[in-house]
Amino acid sequence: MKIHRKDDLHHNGSLRLRKDRLPWLLKLHEVIERERASCSDALVACSALKRLYRQILLFGSKALASSSDPDQDVLPPSSPDVFFLFLHGDYDLIQQRMVARRGHYMKAELLRSQFDVLEPPSDEENVLPLDIRRGVADMAMEVEKHIISLMSSPMP
Repeated sequence: MKIHRKDDLHHNGSLRLRKDRLPWLLKLHEVIERERASCSDALVACSALKRLYRQILLFGSKALASSSDPDQDVLPPSSPDVFFLFLHGDYDLIQQRMVARRGHYMKAELLRSQFDVLEPPSDEENVLPLDIRRGVADMAMEVEKHIISLMSSPMP
């Protein structure tokens, strides 16, 4: 399985301003579409804190047109072959983990702003929520089970 990290595609050592997010979100959309077209399994890792960001990952620039024109048709439902992992946890636990890590560009002081802008994904966004209090192996097993269930489900 290929792994694509947002930071591999664009990283300048600081959190991006809103206007700087669009190019890398569109780049990640291209990566997703390329992997889908080749029928490859892949993991794309990034923090898509807002619904619009997740829509851009799925639909590219069409998501921008849809969000700016309320009279336009709503975007189609998410394809079941692309789903989001929503790693969620308590603010204090995440802050403890951030303080303990070394060499990461995102400082623990920025965590509050991330919680403030977070728009948790809804069920219709094809999301698998994962509580970070669980062990990594346990969460990985749940992701694997989810993938297997998607592969055994008939495509619409």
